[in-house]
Amino acid sequence: MAKNKPNKDIEKKKTRKSNPSVGLTIAVIIFAALLIGSIVLIFMVSDKIDSMQGADSQIKLAAQGGFNCEYSEAQKLYPYGEGVIKVTNDRIAYLTLSGTEIYTVPVSYSNPQCSVFGDYAAVFDLNGYSFTVMSRDKALYSTPTKNQIKALTMSKKGYVALITGSDESNGDVVLYDESGKAQYQWSSYNSGFPVCCSFDADSTKLAVSTVNTSGAVVVPYIRVFAISKGKSSLEMADSAMYTIDGNVMFMSMFYIGEKLFAFTGNSMYEVKEGKLTQNNYDFSAIGYINLVDGKLFVTYSDGVSQLNKLAILGSSDNLIYNSDIGTKISSVAVSGKLYAISVDRRIFVFDSTGAILNDFSVDEDIIRLNFIAGNKLCVVSASGVHTVT
Repeated sequence: MAKNKPNKDIEKKKTRKSNPSVGLTIAVIIFAALLIGSIVLIFMVSDKIDSMQGADSQIKLAAQGGFNCEYSEAQKLYPYGEGVIKVTNDRIAYLTLSGTEIYTVPVSYSNPQCSVFGDYAAVFDLNGYSFTVMSRDKALYSTPTKNQIKALTMSKKGYVALITGSDESNGDVVLYDESGKAQYQWSSYNSGFPVCCSFDADSTKLAVSTVNTSGAVVVPYIRVFAISKGKSSLEMADSAMYTIDGNVMFMSMFYIGEKLFAFTGNSMYEVKEGKLTQNNYDFSAIGYINLVDGKLFVTYSDGVSQLNKLAILGSSDNLIYNSDIGTKISSVAVSGKLYAISVDRRIFVFDSTGAILNDFSVDEDIIRLNFIAGNKLCVVSASGVHTVT
């Protein structure tokens, strides 16, 4: 019996040693579960932080004022005035921000294009034969054209410069007055194809960009016409012509006071001392160009698939802002001294000095935006129309 006691003691000791190992295993399992849960939570939180990094706030668009609609319907909506313009092939309608129709215009357009010019909005049938001009109160007029429409721009006084094709020339520029009556037509025979037009602030000058491809090299021209108002009609007269050596095309132009600026796809020119002079800015690939309170806001990148940047040029052609802005720009808007840009589900609002007044992220893709009364933005997103203060 005495010999068996040591064996029992040994068995008791073994039993006591096995209990801590079981507890340790359970503790390790619990710790591992907590660790995995913490890692998952950290990733979830980090994703949230990344989406909000740098933004002042996050806005859920569906919770803002406006109305909801399908994505296909939202693509037909253009913010304007105190509401939106809905453009389809058979009609144009001006709607309030709640979706109520204010007025409508029946049309028959194959490829309607809508642009907003301050107090006016215009819809034209690209490669078609008609255009419509509207105000916030009513449709002002719809006008048929003799030749196919290629481009349209408007002045602050409501004048329209329409670029059309022609069987008899390289293209025409037709000037319409504020009532929609054609007043003057310039046909391009020796200057090449008209590309774009730009009015000055007083509607007394019209710059026309053309490109001549008839020779061995492409030759760009800028023709400037003086606009005067006679007793019963508008008149246009040749005022100046500029050109440069180089295989380029001026895609857009802007007047800042008496200064005329012209842009190619990657460079900026200015008329100085009667000549077109290239400015020393390396824009590489230019996107949007807007005039804000006498300053040029230019988005550009260093090439395809590169990060977009925003440059702001002052009245003395000095660079007052130049910074990365984001990957994908969806829309820009201008109102007086304010500039808004939608990029990567974020909206930045600048003043004309380059200061960022607001920066917020949204939870939907933005199609278009524009300023409305006060400090509000009308935002057309994938889910409908919303207002953001």
